[in-house]
Amino acid sequence: MSAPTLAVRGLRVRIGAREIVHGVSFEVHREQTLGIVGESGSGKSLTVLAATGLLDAPGAVVTGTSTLTGSPGTVELVGAGARTLRTVHGGRIGFVFQDPGTSLNPLLTVGRQITESLETHRNMTRRQAQGRALELLAAVGLPDPQARLHSYPHQLSGGQRQRVMIAIAMACDPELLVADEPTTALDVTTQAQIIELVRDLQRDTGTAVVWISHDLGVIGQVADDVTVLRDGAAVEQASVLRVFDHPQHPYTAELLEARPVIGSSAPPVGDTDAEPLLVVDGLDVRFDVHTPVGRTRVHAVRDLSFSVRRGRTLGLVGESGSGKSTVAAALTGLVRPDAGTATLDGADLIGARGAAARALRRRVALVFQDPFASLNPRMRVGDSIAEPLRVHRLARGRTARRRRIAELLELVGLPAVFADRYPHELSGGERQRVSLARALAGEPELLILDEATASLDVSVQARMLGLLSRLQSELGLTYLFIAHDLAVVQRMSHEVLVLRDGAAVEYRPAAELFAAPEHEYTRALLAAVPPQRPRVRADRR
Repeated sequence: MSAPTLAVRGLRVRIGAREIVHGVSFEVHREQTLGIVGESGSGKSLTVLAATGLLDAPGAVVTGTSTLTGSPGTVELVGAGARTLRTVHGGRIGFVFQDPGTSLNPLLTVGRQITESLETHRNMTRRQAQGRALELLAAVGLPDPQARLHSYPHQLSGGQRQRVMIAIAMACDPELLVADEPTTALDVTTQAQIIELVRDLQRDTGTAVVWISHDLGVIGQVADDVTVLRDGAAVEQASVLRVFDHPQHPYTAELLEARPVIGSSAPPVGDTDAEPLLVVDGLDVRFDVHTPVGRTRVHAVRDLSFSVRRGRTLGLVGESGSGKSTVAAALTGLVRPDAGTATLDGADLIGARGAAARALRRRVALVFQDPFASLNPRMRVGDSIAEPLRVHRLARGRTARRRRIAELLELVGLPAVFADRYPHELSGGERQRVSLARALAGEPELLILDEATASLDVSVQARMLGLLSRLQSELGLTYLFIAHDLAVVQRMSHEVLVLRDGAAVEYRPAAELFAAPEHEYTRALLAAVPPQRPRVRADRR
């Protein structure tokens, strides 16, 4: 076998007196994909950034070796100077990160961000680079690539921005592509398209790929070999099929066990005779958006009707842009619908004004996907939870508020001392529990969960789903559960409503829908979910 494209040996990373990465070794060959998997804080990204010379942390000391082999020669990346790394990054190593919104320059057009790399690393003229950029946008499947050359990142969807990032990363035909959680924020069908796109580009160019993820389901779809990291150490390294079929380390087995899989759990059984709490009839939402060709009017939600029975969960699923979050915004007063009604226990939720509106809003709470963005970084946890208590006058006086804050933290499985911490001092799962405690502070009847577990590690997600099920049972809560992960929806939902382009395409009891989906779009969503066991890829046989 030829020399590996990237060979990492005994990599250690120390920041100050603390060692973060402990002697990690791995290698990846041409046309091969190495999956690096682990939970948040396991050292996945830090390890790969250090190995590729991209780690820029104050006081960081990197030891060991990391060798990039290929044309025009072999380069030792650990300890390499800035000039050497500038020629490698973007030219011989391409990077695709989790959030294209923060990776792309909002002030430059898509075309300019691709041509920059080509002019720098391949000495192309502006005309040559633009021609190559157009080819790349077509290769990554971006619709109307000629128009998109002149678009800015904010004018593209999340999936389209990620395709642009892949085009930039692959512009110079790199020997190594580093994909760091590139599909975490995407819906299942877009995720499947991005995975297939990387496979096609890899097959055409022979690029070696290092794919970082906390989701073993995704790793099972893309990787040939897997390295499992925990607390900065490699606890298991084997082929992807061996890892799935015969995990050797208990931590690997835990990750596999925590992963939601279609069919691994039956939908919950609830009270089918309960009265509807939320009734939505003919909801219609339109709004103006600016596009590269001018302003256009988007029909985000189309004549949508559904109901949620008290104490039960309705799963609302669909791809990005299907209108799921717009429904949540309309029900919570963040967006004014053009038509339709919504009632909560018979009271008008949309048309209410003044004191009646405030009283109704207290009965509906919303939990967002990103808890770090939804919590004020300058406020302590206790102050964030106390805010709805003060607004709705539910606990008068400092002593009563502190007692209620402690009760709410205990309810979501956190100790009372967390009230004095700031959001940055908590993990992602802990921050989401705080967001849930704040939502529960108003004693709501309806909880709208908008991708509330999408950004969490699989084990943290499993615990969060268990917590939500327990709270529903204990408090009689009603959930509108918005998600793109159908395995999670199956675990949580009594009924499921499938949205496409703002319209309902299927609305049935969860058990019936998952057993025999009727609409081709629902079947396509289910087919895009990673399987329980990796499929053997034809190009790897």
